[in-house]
Amino acid sequence: MAVPAAAAPGAVRPPVVTHLREPGLAGRTPVLERHRVAGGGLTAVHLGPGDALEVIDPEGLQACELLAWDADGRDALAALGLRSTPGADGLAGLLQRTHPALQRLQAGLRRRGIALDRLPTACQLWPGGGLAGQRRRCTASAAVLVLVAAPGTASGVHTQDAPTPLALHVHRAQVQEAAQVPLPEPLAAVVDEFTIAPGTARVYTLQPGQYLQVIDVAGRQCSDFVAFDRCALDRGIEQELDPTVTRTLSGRAYPGPGLYSRFYDREMQPMLELVQDTVGRHDTFGLACAARYYDSHGYFGHANCSDNLSRELAPLGVRGRPGWPAINFFYNTGVDAHNQLTMDEPWSRPGDHVLLRALGDLVCANTSCPDDIDPANGWMPTDIHVRIYAAQERFSMALAHRPTPDAEPVLTRESGFHAGTSALTRQFTDYRGWWTPTRYDGFGAVAEYHACRERVAVMDLSALRKFDILGPDAEALMQLCLTRDVKKLAVGQVVYSAMCYPHGGMLDDGTLLRLGPDNFRWICGEDYGGVWLREQAQRLGMKVWIKSASDHLHNVAVQGPRSRELLRQMVWTPGTQPALDNLGWFRFLVGRLDDHNGCPLMVSRTGYTGELGYEVWCHPSDAPRVWARLWELGEPLGLSPLGLDALDTLRIEAGLVFAGHEFCDQTDPFEAGIGFCVPLKTKADDFIGRDALIERSAHPQRKLVGLQLHGNEMAAHGDGVFVGHAQVGVVTSATRSPLTGQNVALCRIAVPHAALGGQVEVGKLDGHQKRLPATVSAPIFYDPDKSRVRA
Repeated sequence: MAVPAAAAPGAVRPPVVTHLREPGLAGRTPVLERHRVAGGGLTAVHLGPGDALEVIDPEGLQACELLAWDADGRDALAALGLRSTPGADGLAGLLQRTHPALQRLQAGLRRRGIALDRLPTACQLWPGGGLAGQRRRCTASAAVLVLVAAPGTASGVHTQDAPTPLALHVHRAQVQEAAQVPLPEPLAAVVDEFTIAPGTARVYTLQPGQYLQVIDVAGRQCSDFVAFDRCALDRGIEQELDPTVTRTLSGRAYPGPGLYSRFYDREMQPMLELVQDTVGRHDTFGLACAARYYDSHGYFGHANCSDNLSRELAPLGVRGRPGWPAINFFYNTGVDAHNQLTMDEPWSRPGDHVLLRALGDLVCANTSCPDDIDPANGWMPTDIHVRIYAAQERFSMALAHRPTPDAEPVLTRESGFHAGTSALTRQFTDYRGWWTPTRYDGFGAVAEYHACRERVAVMDLSALRKFDILGPDAEALMQLCLTRDVKKLAVGQVVYSAMCYPHGGMLDDGTLLRLGPDNFRWICGEDYGGVWLREQAQRLGMKVWIKSASDHLHNVAVQGPRSRELLRQMVWTPGTQPALDNLGWFRFLVGRLDDHNGCPLMVSRTGYTGELGYEVWCHPSDAPRVWARLWELGEPLGLSPLGLDALDTLRIEAGLVFAGHEFCDQTDPFEAGIGFCVPLKTKADDFIGRDALIERSAHPQRKLVGLQLHGNEMAAHGDGVFVGHAQVGVVTSATRSPLTGQNVALCRIAVPHAALGGQVEVGKLDGHQKRLPATVSAPIFYDPDKSRVRA
């Protein structure tokens, strides 16, 4: 940003205006709504007269079909200026499937008198094969219901033709007030709903099992929530939800969907369960805003949530409080390094929500906070909307994930292997938007670790992001965006690489598979990697497509010294592919399960454990068969499931890096310990970050090393590493090796202190009151020459 020149003496200085970029608020405004059509899915939107629908293909190659009906269920394509396209039957095929996700849509269409078995022919806006970013806009001349499809069929593991998402932008003709942003569609049939205006509160009841959805309509608005046991209240006992008990029993600042999802009363009894959360930032420390807060700032008589709650609950015999302990949904607070409770504008976007399930008869109350004197409500209080759903409804437990701030939320998903993993454990965590086991009931992290080191173990790694890159400029794009020399990669080969920003910091790491001369598959951790690749291709005008394949390609890692023995019994390959026994390290094959007629598989000799291992890739619909076959053949070999906890120990011992620990966008590959994947001397072509990495490699400041701790106390991620009083490094990962019993850690340390054998101390508590002696070592604690993984 340019610095304004100094004003001349006596000159009048113009006012300074705040210019903000707030992409998170762009998804739903008074005149614009954004929707997502999943690849192979359908999305319905209502249009009024004059409303415009803009359909966009962000990734390219994806066909698009749509139908429209009027209020009487008659074909209304003409109201959009469209006509049917002969042979456009993809939408009808999707709509006639039997799938739980389609039931509500199908029921709604039937209520409008639409016969699903006699659908009119759809309009094909465009066939597959188009460029990324193509779009078309249609304006409605009358009120219509529009159904948009991204048709496609199941993709093979190596065909790169999976259906991909479409984006919908609805431009409303009638401009509404900012506080009247349109509500999101209900999640199911609504039992009751109401809007809470800013500066008011509302009391209501919930029956056991009923669901409560609290919606931030316009974004960045707080809602304080309290609940009472209804039966106890009828007896004159105020048994209320207690934020302190909730924090204590969950071990978290606030509950989240999954293992630690419950809110408790002061008798330590569960009252509600958090089912969905599309925000991920709330408060359980502060009181609902109170008169004393506003008085202390000079705003006497200001409306406040505590008085509003007291007033609404008084008819039920609940005594008033000057300040209510509450669950403050969407309130953005934190505790900084100086023990200061901080507050800023909420993270919530227009239409964000929390969904809770009542675990008993409850009396509840919500507010719409009137705080307009600080950022708590984005300086402009707006509505909160509440919906109640019946107990018989079923909703997936989920958080929301967005690859970019303005992207539509995607809820936590289950992989094709989930039926198999969930039969063995209830210990799941949301790992990068997928429910992934942390450990398995009846096994445990230590047993899972030993199974991988001594026999064979299987782990669901479907949370990895997959992007198919194809087209005549595919190689040129990957040569530009990865640090490795992609031109040297043969068909059937895999290479590990870093992906860097221009300043040399790492965006991600991953493996690149070459499926053909102009066909690649990038396996990584970040959704943003695909966005980045598209941005670079668009900037240079490249003819290349980057297609998201994560939803259509799921995978398990089969790792351990007996992994080859297991897989050779179930992987069939044609003569054009290598047999599994002959598959080299960092190579892959395309085969089938069991024989020529089995489901298609891709098997790569890769892993994240430091052991001989493979990854098996398949379509989600085939995953249950693959899982069952693995267990059928693997149990005689001592097969064990493997969770994230054991995987973390395995990868630390092997010196394998992890995003957010060993690297981030402020860390270059040399500092992260993976400088081997930056061939500055041999890669002749330019790549993003090259100039910065040349400079960084010539003047290194930090280096990744290992630490061998003396004693039985463990280090932890983020612990400072000291020489005397000075901090010279930081622990990036730490574990206790089950094999040796020794506590070890990976550490990013200042180069002058990186010599092997050097003595340092890991700081605990405040870094100075308690020190753990440690010796600097190489950052690989197990099989440093990689003889096992190469076996």
